[in-house]
Amino acid sequence: MTLHYPDLAQRVRSQGRVQPDLYGTIDFDRTPHRFTADPAVKSSLPQWVARRGPILADDRIVELMRTATMLGDAVADPYAALVPRYGVGGLIGMLRQACRSGIDSVPDAPEELRAFIASMAATPSWVDMSLVEKGARRSRAGTAFLSPFLVRGAFLATFLNTYAALPMALTGALSGRRAERRVNETASFFAVTTLPGALERHGAGFEAAAMVRLMHSMVRYNALARHEKWDPQVYGIPVPQVDQMPAGLINIYLLAIGVLRRGRADFTTQERAILEFCRYRCFLLGLPEELLPTTAEGIVQVFHARAALLRDGFDDATCGELVRSTMDAYLRPGHSWFDRAAESVERSWSRAFFLGFCGGSRKAAARMSVFFGVGDAVRIAATVPFILGRFVVVVVAGRRRMLRKMVDAYSIRSIERQLVRYGNPEYTTDARHYPSNEPENRGAEHH
Repeated sequence: MTLHYPDLAQRVRSQGRVQPDLYGTIDFDRTPHRFTADPAVKSSLPQWVARRGPILADDRIVELMRTATMLGDAVADPYAALVPRYGVGGLIGMLRQACRSGIDSVPDAPEELRAFIASMAATPSWVDMSLVEKGARRSRAGTAFLSPFLVRGAFLATFLNTYAALPMALTGALSGRRAERRVNETASFFAVTTLPGALERHGAGFEAAAMVRLMHSMVRYNALARHEKWDPQVYGIPVPQVDQMPAGLINIYLLAIGVLRRGRADFTTQERAILEFCRYRCFLLGLPEELLPTTAEGIVQVFHARAALLRDGFDDATCGELVRSTMDAYLRPGHSWFDRAAESVERSWSRAFFLGFCGGSRKAAARMSVFFGVGDAVRIAATVPFILGRFVVVVVAGRRRMLRKMVDAYSIRSIERQLVRYGNPEYTTDARHYPSNEPENRGAEHH
């Protein structure tokens, strides 16, 4: 029974009516095995992060997490389900054209595409657009000078739970080339959204968000309609919104932790701008307002609650292989001595960042196939003055009015170089790794 979030619950149940071929057999009132509010069952929330008891005692947050666990994407999923008719390449082509030139430029555009684009373009009143561009600008320094060394470690953190990681395993992302593509696509998305005007209606970030949503919806379609390994009674909905929330808000979560530790209750004006930028980016990815709090305490609460109500589980055949393939992936565009050295440094920083998700325990990280050694410590120590030093200099200089434009231009150039290195993102799943029919395979690897 829903008491606190009836609108969200209605949105969840509507999936069966909107997409009966895909969701018609799913009982949205039934709690999947992955969700547990039983204090006797171990969850994914480490004891060193937060106490689980107060979360389980909060009926409101428990209901929110349970409901969001069954929420897919009510507008992108119907569009993805058109793949037997248009093929993967056809769906991608129409979506990109609609993003760049408008929906009316797409000949005979299906109604599902019109609804998809209209939903993204309808900015809700709860987003403060006056702060979004300011937040993007304030996020650029971190994106330009820190994220390239941390993104792999953050990506690894999404593989620490079998129930949440299985959709990625089903996409065939276990081998090196596809793992490389997934990391670079993720990095490319978060980087491009920070560029000036990127999140405007015809901006590159808007299009990237639409492509990410289509990719996630294709995973749902293939997992539910075409893959025998997916059991909704165990796993619920593939790639539910509750699992997308951590990636969308990870940086603001870390910021919120710092705010609360300093004894503050509210974000500063500058922090608020970063928050609003992240919330709007999450809206474009399909997340509901209920998962996007506006306070530091609220951000921390949803993060911890999601882990506290997710059943613990690390299957080496799924999670371990995803971690190993991601660590083994070579992300640089070339193999010169500089590229190889940069790759080695980036891996060391990513391993160190990953340790943060393990409470700093190298043994815990090693059990999940991430090995932090002496060589990593040496590489980090040798590069800290440059990596952190440059970031601090850019941030401090950016606070000075006379230097602000010059520093921002420097950050933008750095991000644009990163995007070239990441390559052209495809944002597709490899349909050949699913039980397939000819239409789904058409063009899956050529975008």
